[in-house]
Amino acid sequence: MGFTSGSYDYFFFRIPKTEEIHISAQKYRDLRLKALKSSPGSFSSTYEIESAFTEADWINILTAPDREIFICAATPLNQESSDSGAVWIGQVTLRGPLSLENFILPPESGEPPQKSDAEEERWQMLSLFALPEHRGNGLGASLCQNALDYLRTCRSSPLGVQVRLIIKPENHVTVKLYQRLGFSEAGLATLAEALIVNGDQHLLPEDTSGPKYNTRAGLIMIYLISRS
Repeated sequence: MGFTSGSYDYFFFRIPKTEEIHISAQKYRDLRLKALKSSPGSFSSTYEIESAFTEADWINILTAPDREIFICAATPLNQESSDSGAVWIGQVTLRGPLSLENFILPPESGEPPQKSDAEEERWQMLSLFALPEHRGNGLGASLCQNALDYLRTCRSSPLGVQVRLIIKPENHVTVKLYQRLGFSEAGLATLAEALIVNGDQHLLPEDTSGPKYNTRAGLIMIYLISRS
């Protein structure tokens, strides 16, 4: 999957969990650190935290059984389009499949009732990002579509799939992007809840009693897939 825009060929893929994972780990590290430096407000983590990660840490991130990471890579038009020669410039992550116990939010979130594990598979979408110099080319939508297409075809059951994300509502451009993809608004979450369902509970401080972590201000959006 890919397209040409401006001076680049862009293509999209899921990072395979293969014996060459150490190569992917280096490329992913470079992308994440660039992202954390250029847009620190877009992530729960920080450059200071992740720049201290070892190679083993990055490999563990890419091989985690509950993570699927999708990449956008760019190749200048005067070069051959191949993963080995391309620069990774964007990403989105899916966390799942998650059990009902690890996915469900409190009733006060306003989220609709959840189906059983047998009826529906559940995934949390997070960390959508493209480097600033490549924005404006529809990369975010293509990354998300690549991830959603993967969920449609990676297995045959259960027939239902729910993809959820939590975003700052003032991020109007990204909210509209998700709306165009077919996501619908489904309630409000706190920062503490968002960090937990995103798998980032280690970033929570010991004291989460303040308004920063307990204000119900994060917009919940969901996308439903039918594998039938």
